[in-house]
Amino acid sequence: EGPAVFCWLPKLTGKRVVVTVHGLDWQREKWKNGFASKYIKFGEKVLARYADEVIVLSQAAYDYFKETYGRETVIIHNGISRPERKDARLITEKYGIEKDGYISLVSRLTAEKGVHYLIEAYNKIETDKKLVIAGDTSDTDAYVAMLRKMAAGNPNIIFTGFVSGDTLKELYSNSYINVLPSDLEGMSLCLLESLAYRNVLLCSDIPENTSVAEDKAVYFKKGSVEDLAEKLQTLCSDA
Repeated sequence: EGPAVFCWLPKLTGKRVVVTVHGLDWQREKWKNGFASKYIKFGEKVLARYADEVIVLSQAAYDYFKETYGRETVIIHNGISRPERKDARLITEKYGIEKDGYISLVSRLTAEKGVHYLIEAYNKIETDKKLVIAGDTSDTDAYVAMLRKMAAGNPNIIFTGFVSGDTLKELYSNSYINVLPSDLEGMSLCLLESLAYRNVLLCSDIPENTSVAEDKAVYFKKGSVEDLAEKLQTLCSDA
């Protein structure tokens, strides 16, 4: 949405412009205050007016542009490759975790992803399953430092940093529960991967999650640590 501020320029020379919107970036925590948010929101208004076509990832984004600007958009969903299931080998060597022995979150570590909700909820429940947080900072060093401080008293919370390749495949393949506690999404690849690997999926009840996972996930009220902890405890107790 930010670069779309200039989408009218190519049209001066007769070019057609297509803009893809992955999410409402002006709502993201790191942009939502001050000039940055206003600039990105301005880019949204410009693209709604001048772009020849606008691509969005979800029904929620389609509805937003229709209701806010009267603008028709085209929905093209994200997609992923078929999953390749892997036995727990690398993750056991690196992190000491085994199949069904952990709760996982795979995400950029930014405030809108709700990682802090999960750590707080996990610290409230009784379980022998570890919490594995796979991901790294996205210009959010202060937020990541806060997360590590929240987790400091619990040795069962593991930060892996950025993971990919076979390590990531093993994390998905062997997780007991995968959690997506986001306040804001476009169309989450982590959600699609969790469904593809047939993990037990616990996620926030935002439209971007519910419209994709439908009845294939357990939902908690967005932003509610209490509801998240209750759902986590129930799922862990069913193990």
